[in-house]
Parts: sequence; structure tokens; C-alpha cells
Amino acid sequence: MTMTDFDKIIWRDALTFVDFFATWCGPCRMMMPAIDKFRERMNGRVDVYKADIDDPSMREIIRRYNIMSVPTLMFFCRGEVLWRESGRVGYEHLINVLNELEKREQVMQP
Repeated sequence: MTMTDFDKIIWRDALTFVDFFATWCGPCRMMMPAIDKFRERMNGRVDVYKADIDDPSMREIIRRYNIMSVPTLMFFCRGEVLWRESGRVGYEHLINVLNELEKREQVMQP
């Protein structure tokens, strides 16, 4: 994913979820099933993307959002960070955050 691609993704009117991860990160690997389940079940409500922090094309994005630890999870809409959390979180927590964001924000479905 290039910086231009990333900017196109987060500047839409739809909710976008980004999982900043690293392949060597144990907690990131442990969260993969929850993230995959979230992507499958929330299809149509939120677009889900993974961003490998070790990918050279991600350097500027990592710097821009001051990603200091992984996993770092973020919801975006219209370029704005609506929610951010680092560390392991469960599927149910992601659902609760999404429900709250949908109540608070006027967003289009992807």
C-alpha cells in the first residue's frame, strides 16, 4: 500500500479500520483471527485494511500517525482518526467501538 493509496482509503465518507501490525509481533499474530472475523462479519459496515509497519512504503504513514507499538488499531473517516488503541483487543471490543462510532458519526456504508 502506498501513501497515496492509504490517503485515498482514509479520506472517504465510509468508516475505515486499519490494523498496523508487524509479522514478527506475537500479539499481532494472536489478534489475526479476531481481525479476520471482524472483516468478514462487518463487511458492508466498515472496510478493513492491514498495514505492515516494516513495509518501506509505509514509513511516512507510520511517522505521520506516530505508530510506536504494534498492534495499533485505528478507525478513520474523512481523513480523521475517530478511534485509536494499541495492544491486543478482542472481537467484541471492536464491535462495540464500531457501534459507538456509527451512532456518533454520520458515515456512508462502503
